[in-house]
Amino acid sequence: MTYEIVMGLEVHVELDVKSKIFCSCSTAFGAVPNSQVCPVCLGLPGTLPSLNKEVVNKTVKAGLVLGCNVANRTVFDRKNYFYPDLPKAYQISQLYAPICTNGRLEIETPEGPYTIGIHELHMEEDAGKLIHQPDATLIDYNRCGVPLIEIVTEPDFRTADQVQAFLERLREDLSYQEISDCKMQEGSMRVDVNLSVRPEGSTLLGTRTEMKNLSSFRSIRRAIAAESARQIALLESGGTVVQETRRFDEASGQTFSMRTKENAQDYRYFPDPDLPPVKIDDRWIARIRRTITESPSAKRARYQKDLGIPKETADSLTYYKETAALFENTALRLEEDAYRTCCGIHPTGDAALGRIRIAATLIAGDVLRLLRETATPAETLTLSPASLAWLSSLLEGDRITRASARDALEAFFAEGTLPEDYIRSHNLLIEKNDALLSEIISKVLEEQAASAEEYRNGKEKVLGFLVGQVMKQLNGKASPKDVNRLLLEHLKN
Repeated sequence: MTYEIVMGLEVHVELDVKSKIFCSCSTAFGAVPNSQVCPVCLGLPGTLPSLNKEVVNKTVKAGLVLGCNVANRTVFDRKNYFYPDLPKAYQISQLYAPICTNGRLEIETPEGPYTIGIHELHMEEDAGKLIHQPDATLIDYNRCGVPLIEIVTEPDFRTADQVQAFLERLREDLSYQEISDCKMQEGSMRVDVNLSVRPEGSTLLGTRTEMKNLSSFRSIRRAIAAESARQIALLESGGTVVQETRRFDEASGQTFSMRTKENAQDYRYFPDPDLPPVKIDDRWIARIRRTITESPSAKRARYQKDLGIPKETADSLTYYKETAALFENTALRLEEDAYRTCCGIHPTGDAALGRIRIAATLIAGDVLRLLRETATPAETLTLSPASLAWLSSLLEGDRITRASARDALEAFFAEGTLPEDYIRSHNLLIEKNDALLSEIISKVLEEQAASAEEYRNGKEKVLGFLVGQVMKQLNGKASPKDVNRLLLEHLKN
C-alpha cells in the first residue's frame, strides 16, 4: 500500500525586540546564565506583568505579512503545566482569542506555486533552558519571558521539500521586515512538526505525533523521514499509531516517545487575570501596515523583469536583506540619476545595465561565497556600495580581470583591505594600449608559428592556447577581449 504524509507546523519565532514581553529584562543572546532575570520573569510572588507594546507591533506586522486577519480585541491566557524551566508553573500564551488568524503563505515548488494556510498566529512567552550534564541538569532562566510568536499552519504539507520551502520563505519574509532575525542556531526560530500518514487517496486524517524543537533544516528533513517511515511500518505490521510527543535523536536518526500528547483541557487554560484585553483599532493596524517594505519575492521578480538578472542570481541576491541592500545601493551608485526613483531601480542605458549585472554577479558569487567561507554574519558586512560599484565599472570597461576582482574581494574579507587599495597597490589595472598588444601578439605568433598555422587550417581550439601565451607575456594585465580581437586580426593577415 502507498501512503501519503500529512503535516502541519508550529513555528516558534523570537521577536526582534530589546526587552522581554512582560518586563524590562534584556533579550540579548549569549549572556551569562541567569543574568537577565527579574522577579517578574521569574514569577516571584506579588509581581505583575506589564505588556511590551513593541511586541504587539511586531506581531501585528507579522500577521499582515502573512495575510492574516488582525483581531481588534485579543486576550492572554495561562497555560498551566509544571516543568523545571518554567518557574511560574504556567506560561502566558493565547488560546481563546489569538491576535491573528486565517493567513496564508505561497511557496514555490517544482510543480508550481503552492499555498500553505496559516490557522493562527499568537503571542506567548518563552520558557528557560535546561542544560543537561552527566551528573546534573542546570537551568538558565534568561529566556524566560522572551517574546515569541507561534505560527500554526493548516495540515497542508505533504513533503519535506514543501516544509523547507515554507520555512525558508517565512525566514526571509520575517527577517526582511525586522520582525525576527530567525537565527535557528540561536533558537530564534524553532519548529514542531505534527505528522501523520494515511493511505494515498484517503481524505481521513491519521493519528498524528508531534516532534518538538527541531532547530535546523537538516534535522527537520531527517525527522520527517524517520517518523513517517516508523508510522508506515507500524501500520503495515497491524499496529496503531499513538498520539504523542516525540523527540528526534540526531545521533541515531530515530524518533523516541517523550510523553502522551496533551490536549488543551490538560493545560487548564484560562484568561490571565493580571493582563487586560488588548484593543487594536484600525488606525493602529493601518499605521503598522505602512511600515511593511518590499518583500524578497517582489524584489526577485523586479530584478528579473527590470534588470534581466537570471532567477538563480536574483535568489542569491535576496537570501539576506543585507546583500539585497548592498546590490540596490550599488546600482544606485552606478547610475544614480538614471536609477533613483521612489520605487526602485529602472535601467535606462545598456552600459549602466551591464555594470549593474556585473555587480549582481559579484555579490551572488564572490560576496556570498566569502560570507560562508569566513563565517561572517551578513549583518556585519561592511563592503561599501562605492567599492563594489568601482569594481563593477572596471570590469565592465575591461580595466581589470575577473580574477583580479575576486582577489580584491578576498583581501577585503581576509584583511579589511579596500578593493580600490588592493587593485592599485598590486598594480592590477589593465593598460589600454593596442600598439603594445600588437607587438606582443606578433612576438607570440612568431614563437608559436606551428600553433598559428593549425588555427589557420581550422583547428579553432588552438586560439585559447594562443590567448593564454599572450596573457602570460603581459602578466595577465590585458583585457581578454582586446587580446582576442587583435589576435584574430593578426591571424587573418
